[in-house]
Amino acid sequence: MARFFISAAHKSSGKTVVSTGLAAALSQSQDVRTFKKGPDYIDPMWLSAASGNPCYNLDFNTMPEAELLALYASRAGGDISLIEANKGLYDGVSLDGADSNAALAKLLKAPVVLVIDTVGTTRGIAPLLVGYQAFDPEVNIAGVILNKVGGPRHESKLRAAVEAYTDIPVIGAIGKHTELEIGERHLGLTTPEETGAFKATIARIGEIVGGSVELETLRAIAATAPALPAVSPQAAPLGAMVKIGIARDTAFGFYYADDLEALEAAGAELVFFNTLTDAKLPEVDGLFVGGGFPETQMAKLETNASLRADIKTKIEAGLPTYAECGGLMYLCETLSWHGETHQMVGVVKGDAVMNARPQGRGYTRMNALGGMWEAGAEVLAHEFHYARVDNLPDDTKFAYEVLRGHGIDGKNDGVLAYNMLAGFCHLRNSEATPWGSRFVDFVRRKQFEKNR
Repeated sequence: MARFFISAAHKSSGKTVVSTGLAAALSQSQDVRTFKKGPDYIDPMWLSAASGNPCYNLDFNTMPEAELLALYASRAGGDISLIEANKGLYDGVSLDGADSNAALAKLLKAPVVLVIDTVGTTRGIAPLLVGYQAFDPEVNIAGVILNKVGGPRHESKLRAAVEAYTDIPVIGAIGKHTELEIGERHLGLTTPEETGAFKATIARIGEIVGGSVELETLRAIAATAPALPAVSPQAAPLGAMVKIGIARDTAFGFYYADDLEALEAAGAELVFFNTLTDAKLPEVDGLFVGGGFPETQMAKLETNASLRADIKTKIEAGLPTYAECGGLMYLCETLSWHGETHQMVGVVKGDAVMNARPQGRGYTRMNALGGMWEAGAEVLAHEFHYARVDNLPDDTKFAYEVLRGHGIDGKNDGVLAYNMLAGFCHLRNSEATPWGSRFVDFVRRKQFEKNR
């Protein structure tokens, strides 16, 4: 269980690009497993593409510590694991740091490698590192990677300062490269597919980062991580198999790997389809449309009228359906962005409108009202959307009462219609909220009623 934790002093330090490069470089000779701290869909896409294995999210706000440990241990096979932080090492929602990156590193007993953005600093790197060590001595800061270095002279000054004032080894220095500048947009880093020849892009990132970091030293640091408790193997799938269609393309791609695995474990066969090119849905018993960037593909989504009509007909005929965020927007009547409006599926009787500022952002807490497959209990989820939904009928039924967050209207989330639940909040399958098995059971029950 060799492992290391990549973090930084603050967000936008370049740690995702560095993590992607390290995963790509290490995977040339090792089986690399990757993890991302917190709620995130895009960074895991890069890490998964770089390592060739699924990337899993570790989030204190949706899972207790024991469940996080079990998730990590059950997915951390292979030769070495890379866990990427979000924001800075000591950042988190809780003031006491209970959900910080440092807390996760301690929970996993993982040595930390800090990626430091060195633009505009030389000797000043030393007090930064000394302060990070002193703030929590239980965090094992085992190495530092100097990022965005201005040249040999800049690098030598940085190395001298770190060596003179700290005991942290510098294990790499990465210069400024235009090839390491992954484009950004309103929801964060672009997805791998949007970079064009993303395999070549990732290979080049791996070449640059791998050539700038002492990989053998990094492996040695990872090997110092102590063993973690063993976990029981996953249970075999139970119940009759049902087929669930999953929209996955450049418009929709926000899915947690362990959520999809939970659907499979509950007895679902996942059938992926493309909303931009497929003329109709595959033969499925249920439908899941996750989040993504439908606004960037809305003209193509509108052009594929045959699929939109097929989805509308089947949902109105009772096809069990779950949609999150971008999926909700796709199921609305229309989608508007930058002065353009395009027709969408039309089973949610409202209009999705993109805004310049986030309409809902952060962790949410909701009370499930018992509609369809959701049980009447508190649900922990998250949201990050720039869209709102206008013109919903006054008698719209909702699945959730929002206790914290915004949802659709500040009070509710999860439009209920036919056998469809469509909302802005992203669920996370967990012991407290096993939505995967509940949804599969709902699909199975409706399939039984249909065939009765």
